[in-house]
Parts: sequence; structure tokens; C-alpha cells
Amino acid sequence: MLEQIIPFLTASILLTISPGPDIIYVLVQGMTNGKKYGVMTAFGLVSGIIVHTSLVAFGISAILKQSEILFLIIKLFGAGYLLYLAYQVYKSDPSIKVNSENGGLKKGLSSLYKRGFLMNVLNPKVAIFFLAFFPGFLWEPSGNTVAQFYLLGFLFMLQAFLIFSTVAVLAGKISGYLQKHPHSGVVFKWLQVIVFLGIAGFILI
Repeated sequence: MLEQIIPFLTASILLTISPGPDIIYVLVQGMTNGKKYGVMTAFGLVSGIIVHTSLVAFGISAILKQSEILFLIIKLFGAGYLLYLAYQVYKSDPSIKVNSENGGLKKGLSSLYKRGFLMNVLNPKVAIFFLAFFPGFLWEPSGNTVAQFYLLGFLFMLQAFLIFSTVAVLAGKISGYLQKHPHSGVVFKWLQVIVFLGIAGFILI
């Protein structure tokens, strides 16, 4: 079990700290509206993970009961998709753009929670990523896979919320650091490439 969870958590943390739309949005809310608004945005974003985890848990579990070959095909698809993501990141612009104007007018806490939740749930890329990422870390495919998926989903939610909340609280300092070190995006870019390649390799092996 730990042989699967430790690399899962490691990969999840490295992917979460890499600049993406979600963490940038939390950073902007923390900069423009304040710490608690950034934290509430983070809570909304990670709440959406429950939906994606449920879809993967029940969908993949049903497939696994029907055919181990289909499950193998899904894992191969996952590895292929992660290799594709690595290539997309490799081609992308490494600069990190943080525009405080995107924070907009100050919204209520409940509105920010709903927006964060919908941003996550309605993003098809998140659903595809979870489908590619989670199946490769099951430690007992012949056991209760639904429970295993939910445990992985909970761990992903927990680490994401802790990291996003930290970003919200330290928004001013992080923004200042990014402005002073504009080339830090290159480091994060290659970090993402390495993590995607590593996960794909882990799934295949």
C-alpha cells in the first residue's frame, strides 16, 4: 500500500505546486481580496475533486470487474496521456503571468467557493487527468477499488488544499518573488515535464 501511496503523494505535491490555472487563481484572489478569500477559493477548487474521484472510482471499478484487459488498456491510455501532457508542457511558454486585475471586484466568500467548485468540476481536462492518473496507483486491483480511489482522492484533496491555502496566505510574498525572479517559470516547467514522464513510467512499469 505505502509503495503506491508514497509515489502518488510525491507526484501530487509536485504537480500541485507547479503553476497552473487553479493555483494562479488562488494566488490572485489572495493578492487582491485577502487571505481568507484565497483560502475559500482553494476550498471550492478542492471540493470539486470529490466529483471527479467519484466518476473515476465507480467507472473504473465497474470496468475492472468486467475485464482486466480493459483496465490495462485504460492504464496504457493514462500513460500515453501523461506523455502527451509532458510534451505540451515542453512546448509551452515557461513564463508565469500573474495579473492582479483578474481578481476582479471583491466577491463574497460563498461566491468564491462556488466559482472555485465550478471551475474544477466543469473542467474536462481535470476529469481526463484523474482518469489517467489514479488507476496506476491502485495497490490491490482485485480488492475494494472504490475505497482505494476515494482514499487517493482524499489524499489529493488534502495536499492540494494545504498547498493552495499556503499560497493564499503568502500571496504577497510569492507574487514579489515571481516578479524578482521571472525565470523561475523555467524550473517549474521542467519540473512538470519530469513529473509527467515519471508518472507515465511508473504506470507502465
